[in-house]
Amino acid sequence: MATAAAISLSLPPQIRRLPASIAAPLRSISSLHFDSLRSNFSSLRNPNFRVSASSMRIGTPEKISTASFLDRRESGFIHFVKYHGLGNDFILVDNRDSKEPRITPEQAVKLCDRNFGIGADGVIFVMPGVNGTDYTMRIFNSDGSEPEMCGNGVRCFARFIAELENLHGKQSFTVHTGAGLIVPEIQEDGKVKVDMGEPILKASDVPTKLPANKDQAVVKSDLNVDGVIWNVTCVSMGNPHCVTFGNKENQNLTVDELNLAAIGPKFEHHEMFPARTNTEFVEVFSHEHLKMRVWERGAGATLACGTGACAVVVAAVLEGRAGRSCTVELPGGPLDIEWKEEDNHVYMTGPAEVVFYGSVAV
Repeated sequence: MATAAAISLSLPPQIRRLPASIAAPLRSISSLHFDSLRSNFSSLRNPNFRVSASSMRIGTPEKISTASFLDRRESGFIHFVKYHGLGNDFILVDNRDSKEPRITPEQAVKLCDRNFGIGADGVIFVMPGVNGTDYTMRIFNSDGSEPEMCGNGVRCFARFIAELENLHGKQSFTVHTGAGLIVPEIQEDGKVKVDMGEPILKASDVPTKLPANKDQAVVKSDLNVDGVIWNVTCVSMGNPHCVTFGNKENQNLTVDELNLAAIGPKFEHHEMFPARTNTEFVEVFSHEHLKMRVWERGAGATLACGTGACAVVVAAVLEGRAGRSCTVELPGGPLDIEWKEEDNHVYMTGPAEVVFYGSVAV
């Protein structure tokens, strides 16, 4: 497997805030071309994954011609764009010419590897629409599993479509997903607002084997995880979520103190969740401000989860902890979530950004 990437990166806020004497030399790197360093990369190659960079700039990203790059058709190569939504990162592939993904789940695992691959939480395919929709979205997680949908991923998906179709300004699309119809709308400021549809609360449809305790829903129910009794609310946003604000020993979580790698898998693979589950651990700052960390089914700890943020607000409303419009703070940044009473739909608004463009031999 070989990769050639053209990369354009922006200085992170931490560097932009540095004193001029420190930041200036970093900015000067923007004129550096990797052609002069090609010999250094030869020592980093391994037999299965070779990386070479044609150019790299650090500074304000320059507009790369997507048409000239993604429209190329080379036998044995796939061109991709890497995006992230608050640090939840994805490899986006133009798959509009086929109803089958251009790579296999096994190949996706290799591409998502952060040491020997491109590095990502998943691979997303833009595919032809079905049943009257504009497009179909499919995803392979970093472990090769296929989730129904991904909130941060669908924002990246929308921005990728705008690039592919050379669209500007406010745009909306209808997208068929494993979770049903999703409608993302690119805003004038570049953020993406997504109608995530209605939350599913019926226990058997989430799915969870926990007994319903409130109108067929599981709300603030006890879940025994390795001898610790957690209070959980179960919500599906087309994919299953287990939301917890605390346990019997600690009713109010401080999420930064959690050992997510230790506790997350125990929730994901718990016998009460026949399809496994995403798990959100939530700290309440106010009626309009929540903080969460997430263990994603099939991806582990990630910097953000859009469907998870939606599930958190739904759970917070059901438990009487928050209002219907909240800012949800994730490790990668904030998302604005609203659960509207008028239509019972959940709306998510947040950013999606290009990281770099590349090609990979498959």
